[in-house]
Amino acid sequence: MNKLLGIRWSVHPLFVLIMMASVITGYFLELLTLFALVFVHELGHVFAARGFGWRIREVKLLPFGGVAETEEAGYLPAREEIIVALAGPLQNLWMGLTAWALGELGLITPVWASHLIQANLMIGLFNLLPVLPLDGGRIVQAWMSCRLPYHVTLVWGARISLLASALMIIYSLLPYMNDGGIQVNLLAIGIFLFASNWSYHRNIPFIFVRFLMHREGWADRYREREKLAQPIVVAGHHTIQGTLRRLVKEKYHLIYVMGMKGSVVTVLPEEQVVSNFLMHGKPGSAVAELFR
Repeated sequence: MNKLLGIRWSVHPLFVLIMMASVITGYFLELLTLFALVFVHELGHVFAARGFGWRIREVKLLPFGGVAETEEAGYLPAREEIIVALAGPLQNLWMGLTAWALGELGLITPVWASHLIQANLMIGLFNLLPVLPLDGGRIVQAWMSCRLPYHVTLVWGARISLLASALMIIYSLLPYMNDGGIQVNLLAIGIFLFASNWSYHRNIPFIFVRFLMHREGWADRYREREKLAQPIVVAGHHTIQGTLRRLVKEKYHLIYVMGMKGSVVTVLPEEQVVSNFLMHGKPGSAVAELFR
């Protein structure tokens, strides 16, 4: 593990295995090229994130891209998340165009130019698949977070990713079913993505609690930006946990608690509900208990 630009950089074991395989099969030069392209791809994310003031703890390099761990995860604006996610594939775009231009000018051989173009195209397009933690998965999740409650975004982001990675595994095995060879690289990546998202899905309760911990401190920011609060209407017997799961990431909410006859019993600011949940940890408690 090394530090660059104040960030820890590490190579995922999956990448190490592919490195070892490339040495055995004599494709080490192609692997070095892949490593360089992936590194520049991740630099695109890093510089875009730094431009928005994000604090990046670590970047793990994978054969198809990388995973950047940020301290602000869970409460970053969707617009920034989408721009940062797109910054990686955009690096592959300009590198592919540069390779084409160098080939046309005769500065590199047509074979090498074609290889660089195909490699950049592969990395760029693969990263746009709607699978977490790929860029496409992050874009889809950020887009959903603008329209759906954040908890729903987490759950469906994981489900879509699990389905897509499972389809990737099946696709890699199709040649074997037709008396061909298994696409080993795609199979390994598909298994990695499926396992990663299975773990992510299981950790959603902890991810959501982290979101709430940051949410409490950012209530003033949301309130000032949105001007008008988005109401959440619940009955007094509704649980605190169920109410919090209706929070939209980039909205500020007021909780309207309704009585038996349809009248408003009280209006609670979201930070009061969040604070009670974090301090007392009773997700099954009724909202009505907050104003007794």
